[in-house]
Amino acid sequence: MTTAQGNKEAVGERYELQSMRHAQQMTWQAIEQIAAAITPGMRESDAQVLGKRILGELGMDRIWHPLLIRFGANTLKTFKQRSEGDPELGRDDIFFVDMGVVWQGHEGDAGATFTTGSDPQMSACAAAARELFQRVEGYWRSERVAGSELYRYAADEAQRMGWKLNLDIKGHRVSDFPHAIHRGGDLGDFAQYPNTGLWILEIQIAHPQRPFGAFYEDLLI
Repeated sequence: MTTAQGNKEAVGERYELQSMRHAQQMTWQAIEQIAAAITPGMRESDAQVLGKRILGELGMDRIWHPLLIRFGANTLKTFKQRSEGDPELGRDDIFFVDMGVVWQGHEGDAGATFTTGSDPQMSACAAAARELFQRVEGYWRSERVAGSELYRYAADEAQRMGWKLNLDIKGHRVSDFPHAIHRGGDLGDFAQYPNTGLWILEIQIAHPQRPFGAFYEDLLI
């Protein structure tokens, strides 16, 4: 086992940055295929079955964290919270896909929010989660700050943009599988500059009045 900044950035003997890039690319390919296949009238449980089938067709090694697909008000739920019921996706609705999948022995993890129909506030919310991620990612690249500072910045930017950031979601480690043996903790609690190819930046926002939110996450690389 090697280490970059103490045990919080430890990796296994098989770890390769190029393999992390491959896992990232395959995860996004899967998200795009799953999202394109989700249609109004489908239930969350239907989308889960569909998503797992697509992952199998793409040749994943295994799922390392549960495939989460949230519809409507369930987009406000955090990773550890169960969905409320089994909602049906509406014609003007919002949903997100969040997956953690192993490809070639390395952990991919990404998520994004999508909309059906033409509700302008839902579209704005989905776009804002992606934009906020990009702002924080840019801050990570240019300022080389600690993980804790990234989430302070994210909260301030979300407020300026008119959204509320869920600070119960603060990012985490990935690596060659399984990263959990290294106990890296949350990105938002990491007191050093997070190195490339090791951390997932998670952004989850809520609409200030209406019962929905949006999610976006990707590898800092």
